[in-house]
Amino acid sequence: MGPGGAGCSPGLLLTVGWLLLAGLQSACGKNSTYFQDPGMAHQGESDGEGEEEAENDAETEAEVETEASSESEDDVSNRTISKEVEFGMCTVTCGVGIREVILTNGCPGGESKCLVRVEECRGPVDCGWGKPLSESLESVRLACIHISPVNRFKYMWRLLRPDQQAIILGNDSAILEVHRDDHPLALECNTLDNNEIIASVRFTVYTAGELQMRRSSRPDTDAVLVFVLTIGVIICIFVIFVLIFIIINWAAVKALWGAKASTTEIQSELSSMRYKDSTSLDQSPTEIPGREEDNLSEWNE
Repeated sequence: MGPGGAGCSPGLLLTVGWLLLAGLQSACGKNSTYFQDPGMAHQGESDGEGEEEAENDAETEAEVETEASSESEDDVSNRTISKEVEFGMCTVTCGVGIREVILTNGCPGGESKCLVRVEECRGPVDCGWGKPLSESLESVRLACIHISPVNRFKYMWRLLRPDQQAIILGNDSAILEVHRDDHPLALECNTLDNNEIIASVRFTVYTAGELQMRRSSRPDTDAVLVFVLTIGVIICIFVIFVLIFIIINWAAVKALWGAKASTTEIQSELSSMRYKDSTSLDQSPTEIPGREEDNLSEWNE
């Protein structure tokens, strides 16, 4: 190696050394910053979490406010709906029936009320003892409590026995035809909706002899009722015709009534005059002795 190359090598080494020192310093600075960042990092993370929690709280508050406002709007709408809708009377007092839903505001044509729909309504389950649809001396037709459509409900017929368990019949329709027996029968029909009893009614099926006796006992009461009603209608018609006659001939009736009133007045005057005459006659004998005494006193003087 030449002297020139030997002279240049220390400068190069010096330059390389300075570069290495600068690199080491920069590396140490980076490490120091890296060593200082974890605490700051935790602080930054905590700050970020706080900001996220604040944002989440703000979002939840906004959701709560929106829900509250929606609930208040729903309440207001429900109140207005409840005020604008009326429900009619149920068609039955027990079991299942129907009722009308009437709108009281916003009806077409400026009407005050209008029918919106017809819906189902329910009353007490027990309907007591019912009457058959039709009956004859041989059979009787019974009906469960139901509304249309009939196949919407399930029906369970039971034969009731005193002091014994009821017998469930195989018929599951709403109408049951029963033939009369030698002894009366008691039947019950339960109307079920989703396996829940919503109506129950009982029937008595009399024997043919009992039915004839009941029918024979009815005409007497029916005849009396018809007689009373006929007499009442005749009396009402007579009164109506009398009133019509009085209204048409009011002048003649008024004159007749005036003549009767005048005759009654004359009779009352005559009776009063007779009463006065009788009283004057009764008083005259008492007055005569008084006059004689006066005359005697004058003569003596």
